[in-house]
Amino acid sequence: MEKLVAGNPPCDQKPSCNVPSHPLIQLNNTLSHELESFPSQIPVEIVSEDEMAFIEAALSSVAAAAAHRSLLSSPSRIQHRFLNLGGSVLRSCFSSSSSSSEVEDLGMVGSSSDVQWEEEVGNRSSKKSFLQRFRSGRGLMVTDITNTEWCEKQMEFILLHGQPKQTDAMKAGSSRHAELEKEVVERVAVPIKSSEESWAIKLMNFIIGANQLLFEGLTRELPVLGVVDGIWMVGVIDEIRLSINELDAGPLLIDTKTRCTARLPSEAQERKSRLQLMCYKYLWDSVITQDFPIMLFCDYFELNPRYLLSDDIQQHIATTGLQAKTFEDVLMQFSNTCCLLPPSQEQLLLRYEFQVDHSLIGEVSFAYDDEWLKSQLHQCLEFWLNKREANYVPNNERWKCRFCTFSDICPVNSYQSGADPVLGHSPSISSGVNL
Repeated sequence: MEKLVAGNPPCDQKPSCNVPSHPLIQLNNTLSHELESFPSQIPVEIVSEDEMAFIEAALSSVAAAAAHRSLLSSPSRIQHRFLNLGGSVLRSCFSSSSSSSEVEDLGMVGSSSDVQWEEEVGNRSSKKSFLQRFRSGRGLMVTDITNTEWCEKQMEFILLHGQPKQTDAMKAGSSRHAELEKEVVERVAVPIKSSEESWAIKLMNFIIGANQLLFEGLTRELPVLGVVDGIWMVGVIDEIRLSINELDAGPLLIDTKTRCTARLPSEAQERKSRLQLMCYKYLWDSVITQDFPIMLFCDYFELNPRYLLSDDIQQHIATTGLQAKTFEDVLMQFSNTCCLLPPSQEQLLLRYEFQVDHSLIGEVSFAYDDEWLKSQLHQCLEFWLNKREANYVPNNERWKCRFCTFSDICPVNSYQSGADPVLGHSPSISSGVNL
């Protein structure tokens, strides 16, 4: 494909996309009392689905201090550097919330009584939407969508009461993602002083990761973002492969899941993973086939495009072969890079590994379904925008409740008949078609 050739002229009045392959940067956010005037909500991303779900529940409950640090990788064996936003280190960066029902201790789940829970739900109509309360200025994560599809009621509990601590299985999954990332990445620290610099590093993640994809045919943990029905959504693609000999085929999006048992997942579990990959494809294709709305992006996240990047950030960007003095320079580089990339393949790939020895359990290849995806997104956004009450899982998926920390306080389990305590009939939520 002609536009993929290195050295092609840039898009109209945009910086050159002739970017060599380089190492990747990861944010490491640490509390500081030195920069109290900085914004309390610095958009962040994480690299694994389970780790993201664990951290995001806390982002609404603790006031953020300001200064942050990021991790810049040193040259790896394939001499590529990525800007990756790590999960565990984000626990020191939280956003404030006015809701008194939220708890700071992630382990204190289910401590409220049923009466308190009913009062919280009863007052819900007079409050801001979940999107405004918990994701304002940051956008939705792809895992927000997949966790909502899994069980809206559980997602509601997580937002209001906090996510329980990671299980051994979740930790094993996060560890495996870290191992895969280390095959192409090493990390070192670099200071971050503002939301603009945080986003500059995230966008540089994409630029350098995309460059690695074009030069090496492989990149991992690539941040991606886009707009869905006027709402910004962000995520991190696990793995992207591009056959150098078949550029017209486009990139293949891959997600690796680890499992405690050496067998493929249930239909509901696989559906959740398919939704995740479809979201990634939607975001990837939209950001590279449409002009990136720079001003809309800056307005939504309250960013100043003329912000002067610190000397540390400028120097680290220079190590990638690029030059950027302002946040706008990075935005233009990002937009220019997007115009070089092809749409992803219609086929998506899920890989399942056994946690014990990382052996391959199986692979599931499936086709992107735009109509089904938009239906699922619309339904999930209804929940996040408080257009309706949270639905319960359908009766044939009630087995999920056995693994839910909130099952003891969930109203649906208080009724042996399975009737919805609010609607008076069997609770259900459309699970979509079997793909």
